[in-house]
Amino acid sequence: MGITHGDINGISYEVIMKSLLDNRIFDLCTPVVYGSPKVAAYHRKTLNLENFSFNSIRSVEEAQSRKANIINCIDESARVELGKSTPYAGEASLRALETAVRDMADGKIDALVTAPVSKPNVQKDLFDFTGHTEYLENHFKCDGVVMLMINEMMRVGVVTTHVPLAKVQEYITRDTILNKLKILNKSLLVDFTVRKPRIAVLGLNPHAGDEGLLGEEEEKEIIPAIKQAQAENILAFGPYPADGFFGAGTYRNYDAVLAMYHDQGLVPFKALSAGSGVNYTAGLPVVRTSPAHGTAYEIAGKNEASPDSFRDAMYMACDIFRNRLRYKEMSSNPLNLSDLNET
Repeated sequence: MGITHGDINGISYEVIMKSLLDNRIFDLCTPVVYGSPKVAAYHRKTLNLENFSFNSIRSVEEAQSRKANIINCIDESARVELGKSTPYAGEASLRALETAVRDMADGKIDALVTAPVSKPNVQKDLFDFTGHTEYLENHFKCDGVVMLMINEMMRVGVVTTHVPLAKVQEYITRDTILNKLKILNKSLLVDFTVRKPRIAVLGLNPHAGDEGLLGEEEEKEIIPAIKQAQAENILAFGPYPADGFFGAGTYRNYDAVLAMYHDQGLVPFKALSAGSGVNYTAGLPVVRTSPAHGTAYEIAGKNEASPDSFRDAMYMACDIFRNRLRYKEMSSNPLNLSDLNET
C-alpha cells in the first residue's frame, strides 16, 4: 500500500504514524510512505512518539513486511513550518504524489492512500488540477470518476467536485449525470459487493425544482438521466430535495446518494458523520482512498489529530482491492446463457 505524505506542515504525518501504530494493519498490507525520513523524524519528535519508527528504503522493492516503510521523495534540506501553507510544502506534496502514482501505474503498489494537501500551495504550472481526484482521473485517462464520501451510515457521491458554485449549472447535463450513475453503480457492485445497488439522486434546485417553478434542470436534465439509467437496469431514484432527504433520514434507504455539487453532498455528510469517513475515487482502474479531512494547520504538531479517518481509509483500500480480486475471479469464466425456448 502506497501512502503519500501530503502537506508536511499539517497533520498528515501525525495521522499516518498514529494509524501505523496499530499493528493490525500489517496483517493486511505492507505500507510504504512516499515522503521524507527527515520530516517524519521531525514530526515524531514534536509529537513525542517514542514507540514508533520508520524503515527507510530506497525503492518500493525493498519494502519489508510488518514494518512501516518510507521512501524519500524530496530534498533532504526540507524545512517544516508547522501550521503554515508554504510553496515548499506544496512542492513536497506534489513530488510524493507523482512518485507514488508512477509506482502504481507500473504495478509496484496495489492501492494508494493520499494524505491531505493544501490546494493553494500545490497549484503550479506542473499541477493544473483542483485536487487529487482530478489529477488521478487525468493521469489514468478515465472517462469520468466519482468522488465518493463513505462512512458507516452512507455513501455520497457528487456530479461536480471542485467547481465554483456559479459554474455548477454548466455541468448538470443528462449525459454527465448518466455517466456518474454508471460509474457509481459499477463501483457499488464491484468495490463494495452490493448485489442490487439502490441509488438516490438529488435535485439541483430548492424543492428539486418544484416541477419547473424553481428551475428547469430537473425536468430537462436530471429526470431524463434517471429514466435512461433505469432503462439500463440501474436502480436510480429521484430527484429528491436535498434538505428533506437528509433531514428525514431518507438516505438510510439507499446504498448511495448522488448529489449535484460538492457542498450539497459533503455538508450533510460531514455534519452527520461527526468527523468519520473516507474519500474514495470511484471509476479509477486503481484503488485510491483518503481521509475525509484536510491539512488542519490549526492543530499541526499539537498531538490533537485523530487518526480514525486515515486508518479507515487504509482499511477501506485493503477491502476494495480484495473485493476487486474476488469480483474478477467470479466473473472470469461466466456460464453461457441458455434459451429456455430451445429446451
